[in-house]
Amino acid sequence: MHDRLQRLKTRYTEIDTEIQNPDLLKDAKRYKETMREHAYLSSLMEEYGRYCDIEKQIDGAQELVREADDAEMREMAKDELKGLESLLTESESKIKTLLIPPDPLEEKNIIMEIRGGTGGEEAALFAADLFRMYARFAESRGWKYEIMSSNETALGGYKEITLSISGKYVYGSLRYESGVHRVQRVPETEASGRIQTSAATVAVLPEAEETEINIRQEDLRVDVMRAGGPGGQCVNTTDSAVRLTHIPTGIVVIQQDEKSQIKNKAKAMRVLRTRLFELEENKKNAERAANRKSQVGSGDRSERIRTYNFPQNRLTDHRINLTLYKLDAVMQGDLTELVDALAMAAREDQLKAQDD
Repeated sequence: MHDRLQRLKTRYTEIDTEIQNPDLLKDAKRYKETMREHAYLSSLMEEYGRYCDIEKQIDGAQELVREADDAEMREMAKDELKGLESLLTESESKIKTLLIPPDPLEEKNIIMEIRGGTGGEEAALFAADLFRMYARFAESRGWKYEIMSSNETALGGYKEITLSISGKYVYGSLRYESGVHRVQRVPETEASGRIQTSAATVAVLPEAEETEINIRQEDLRVDVMRAGGPGGQCVNTTDSAVRLTHIPTGIVVIQQDEKSQIKNKAKAMRVLRTRLFELEENKKNAERAANRKSQVGSGDRSERIRTYNFPQNRLTDHRINLTLYKLDAVMQGDLTELVDALAMAAREDQLKAQDD
């Protein structure tokens, strides 16, 4: 650990010099990355400095235990030594945690896609419940959300709904929501009162900035069409809907919620950039996952992650074996305990991987 920390200390000194260079301000991306690394290393070096100070104090206490002529003085030194060794263990634990560098994606805004899965109309109604749950959680955190596209059913459910959520540490908080969410309850569509199981899928994608993904015009096919839907002013009367096809990957994005073709295209480009960004991140993650599978999960939307049992007011997250008997509160947006537990489990998994 000492060798690794000494290398990071050298890197910290280099960055400390680098941020004094006025030329750094000319490259916004490099400046942001450098300042992020500097902030991370500052916290680590502060704790490492504390660790080294405690080690010096331990050396002094050990010397006093060995050389003290006075028995009372020797006992005092032993007591001090015991306290210092406890502090050293605590500091070492903090350093091990800090040695896991923060994921730069955690600060990003997200695009969330929720789709009704198996279960027909009931699955669509559950997808709508999940949307409201995340919307209320976003409001409780002071985040902003915007519905980017939706496909509503006759009973008020969603076959699919896409929303963007922006604010502080959004992806870091919601990244582990990707996967299959299973619900067990008596659906509104069931007259006999039998409990039915259905599901919805959630995908949480870190939103890409324009500078991160370059989409060449020659790789893009843009089609315009009349928007479908239940009618109304401008719907089905103007070519406002936009379909973007990214030719190299085959990714297709359709946007028709806005009355303006320009606005629909802008929203579609945001989604396309984000999906291309996800594609690149998945390639990187596949390499890491080949070495170690995360306990919390890879974010694969085909993985069943959670069961919502309404009759028992019970929620179970299968990845970390967490069961909460407050499903009513969770559906109202009280996700803090769940989000924190998932983040803690992921952190512990990273610490184990670091020790292996």
